[in-house]
Amino acid sequence: MPRKILVTSALPYANGAIHLGHLVEYIQTDIWVRFQKMQPKDKVAECWYVCADDTHGTPIMLRAQNDGITPEALIERVHGEHARDFAGFHVAFDNFYTTNSPETQEQVNFFYDRLKKTGLIEKRAIEQYYDPVKELFLPDRFIKGECPKCGAKDQYGDNCEACGAAYTPNELKNPYSAISGAKPELRNSDHYFFKLSDERCQKFLRRWTRLPGRLQPEAANKMQEWLGAEGENKLTDWDISRDAPYFGFEIPDAPGKYFYVWVDAPIGYMGSFKNLCGQRGIDFDEFFRPDTPTEMYHFIGKDILYFHALFWPAMLEHVGLRTPGGIFAHGFLTVDGAKMSKSRGTFITAESYLKTGLDPEWLRYYYAAKLNSTMEDIDLNLEDFVARVNSDLVGKYVNIASRCAGFISKKFDGQLAATQAEWQKPLREAAARIAEAYEQREYGRALREIMALADTANIFVNDKKPWELARHDDQQTELHAACSQAIEAFRLLTLYLKPVLPKVAEAVEAFLGIAPLSWNDAATPLPAGHAIKAYSHLMTRIDPRLIATLVEANKESLAPVVEKKDEKNDKDKTAAPALPASPEANAPISIEDFMKVELRVARIVDAGHVEGAEKLIRLSLDIGETENGQMRPRQVFAGIKSAYDPEQLIGRMTVMVANLAPLKMRFGLSEGMILAASDPEGAIPGIFLLAPDTGAHPGMRVK
Repeated sequence: MPRKILVTSALPYANGAIHLGHLVEYIQTDIWVRFQKMQPKDKVAECWYVCADDTHGTPIMLRAQNDGITPEALIERVHGEHARDFAGFHVAFDNFYTTNSPETQEQVNFFYDRLKKTGLIEKRAIEQYYDPVKELFLPDRFIKGECPKCGAKDQYGDNCEACGAAYTPNELKNPYSAISGAKPELRNSDHYFFKLSDERCQKFLRRWTRLPGRLQPEAANKMQEWLGAEGENKLTDWDISRDAPYFGFEIPDAPGKYFYVWVDAPIGYMGSFKNLCGQRGIDFDEFFRPDTPTEMYHFIGKDILYFHALFWPAMLEHVGLRTPGGIFAHGFLTVDGAKMSKSRGTFITAESYLKTGLDPEWLRYYYAAKLNSTMEDIDLNLEDFVARVNSDLVGKYVNIASRCAGFISKKFDGQLAATQAEWQKPLREAAARIAEAYEQREYGRALREIMALADTANIFVNDKKPWELARHDDQQTELHAACSQAIEAFRLLTLYLKPVLPKVAEAVEAFLGIAPLSWNDAATPLPAGHAIKAYSHLMTRIDPRLIATLVEANKESLAPVVEKKDEKNDKDKTAAPALPASPEANAPISIEDFMKVELRVARIVDAGHVEGAEKLIRLSLDIGETENGQMRPRQVFAGIKSAYDPEQLIGRMTVMVANLAPLKMRFGLSEGMILAASDPEGAIPGIFLLAPDTGAHPGMRVK
């Protein structure tokens, strides 16, 4: 049957501007959705992309008070700003709505009623922190203190960003109010809990988180860590209520109590889709009944994995609705290798990027070139950004049309000769591989292949030299054929790039005089005699001066202040400047010192669990060494089990320290060390294996 797909991105919080870090997710999702919508109807019948502003919670209430307006006025204003920025980057939602809607409230009440009837909602008297200065109960995200699990300082009241542990605010050590800085007081209050610790939830989540395709391997491993071993009960019940004053939906049978913002946030996906269904006549129930073949996927940041991979599926399951077919988590964005910073001018808003005059499709291409299906962070290196866009999009892709289209218009009345040729065969055969890469969210792999095909087309043009053929009257037939074939190659490349560059693709479709490109068009060349229009420039090179202007436009003074993060764990908040590293950490070394470390490219030829070791994976590494004419692998024990599934590592390339003295362990001999990255401050959880660029071979020296 043709696929029917519902896709969502995480809801942006209505308390700040969209910045380039946010756009990683929305561009990633938009590319995937656009690819699906290019499929023939007998393959993908429907693909709907919905989102909404996340509009509830104490931060919205306080921001509105500070601005002297109502919360409703605030969220309406921010919604307009968000919609403008998303449209500016060609993020094509089918519906961009708000959680402060009757559709979302209806669904929230439905969930609450069903969960009560299943015995998974419980009312309890609790002690809750109260800010005596601001005279309100503090949401989890407005209480800070030391993590009760790992001791990390300045952690929030619901989960630790250093170790990923979840807990209640009462478990924090040395708590203080993130609003006023005052020491909070414990006061009694009745609250409502979703019983995530219930055996039914535990059993379901152990099964669901292991289902193929639901989670990425590293996310599934993290879930098992949070769930614990069979027989353990590590999950705690979830406080889903908040006390007045609070901006949100009041709990139907509990006056003065409101649903916690994280309850109605994921349900907001349903509210936005229900609103779209009313507009388009779509069968809402078909997408949420568990007995239908429709599909549902969520694209999210890895920082909100806990809510989406535990709370949300458990709620859906126990109200009798479809659970997600896949939760696709991505990493964070760094700029020039560091976290975004206002003082460095690298905390870049979407609005400032567009106002500077930078083409949004430049950024879409650059992000896509770096994105894959893992949770790895990506870096916006501004120098590399300029170089890659200018080289790939202008120097390789657009260059094909700019060098050939003029001859068709001037010498052949805009009409093409036969366009199909044997040399184009690799370009057509690549359609299936590129489609598979898009489907698997391996955008970097797709673009590498597309640019390799662009190289093939440019070699053809360089060999034919149409600018020289044009000088000779007796070579006009060859000129016509060469330029027509190049235009056909350009059409194929445009088709493959269309999910990433939708506006350029529209301009190419107009230039070629063709209907909107769909994926099946790869098999059907333009016919002889087809008329094209006069060519006009499709894309210019990035002027580095625009980048300097962008950086300058985003520079702001940043006083050391208490970090302002809200209860939605939004990344769009001001952070205190990072403390400088210790002098020892920055002590310079000589090139001779560095060269003592022998770094070599390694291929993981085998990987497995280590019996009796909680953190280790046994790796067998090919680093180009041989013995008796056979490859001699190195055995290394690596503490990366929390982040990687051994089976998923086989075949991957990495980097190892090859001249480290062997270490005898109780599990065996470890003959080196692989390289991985992690945040020493714990603000970004996870371990990230280093890998060389495509083309590196085992044994190559890293210098």
